[in-house]
Amino acid sequence: MKGKTIFIVVLTALLTIFLMVNNDAVEFNFIIGNPVEVSKLIVIGICILIGFILGFITGRPRKTYSSYNDEVEKNYAEEQKSTLSDEDRDYIS
Repeated sequence: MKGKTIFIVVLTALLTIFLMVNNDAVEFNFIIGNPVEVSKLIVIGICILIGFILGFITGRPRKTYSSYNDEVEKNYAEEQKSTLSDEDRDYIS
């Protein structure tokens, strides 16, 4: 097994143990409404899930489009057209 795979398995095991140990109910205050009794397991699990999603979205590479490549291709195409002399064009056609 690769080191990255072992790290992920160990981290997942530690996270699972942490969640199972913290399963008692706590009072959770939402912005609107009355406080609700919710298990720590659910609160921590949801926070971890939201953190993973936000980390994935912000950490992924962005698609970049370089106008430099387009300009080089345009200039190259123009150079190709202008390299033939009139005599060469007459000979080809």
